[in-house]
Amino acid sequence: GLANTAWAFATARVKAPDLFDAVARAALLKLNEFNSQEIANTVWAYATADVKAPDLFDAIADATQLRLGEFGSQELANTVWAFATAGVAAPRLFDAIADAALPRLREFNSQGLANTAWAFATAGVAAPELFDAIAGVVLPRLGEFTSQGLANTAWA
Repeated sequence: GLANTAWAFATARVKAPDLFDAVARAALLKLNEFNSQEIANTVWAYATADVKAPDLFDAIADATQLRLGEFGSQELANTVWAFATAGVAAPRLFDAIADAALPRLREFNSQGLANTAWAFATAGVAAPELFDAIAGVVLPRLGEFTSQGLANTAWA
């Protein structure tokens, strides 16, 4: 599908601006058919490939907020990571993801925790309750973190 195509090209680091433009146009028309993983993978692919698609990011922000209950911890982390990496301001999305993530932080793996903290800090979104909760979850699990994950979490 569309999400897998964008993910594959981004993962392979293939520059294909016409393909990404076409996928963005098609995804806008079919976003309501995407599951939560496809939504997260799509926005991740555009951020990773450094492809600007403001209309797609706006639509994904809206769709994500409406369907947060369907998102797993990795999808939540990947979505905020993608928005922060792409430099797309989406404060309502970040607030909604913070609220959704708080009761589920124990479900996040170490990379998800590090990426979430990094994303909120990079995006400049104040979420003190989320950061306090992440700190509480991270401390007993420090041994699970890579050096990069520790650095990202400490930086955030």
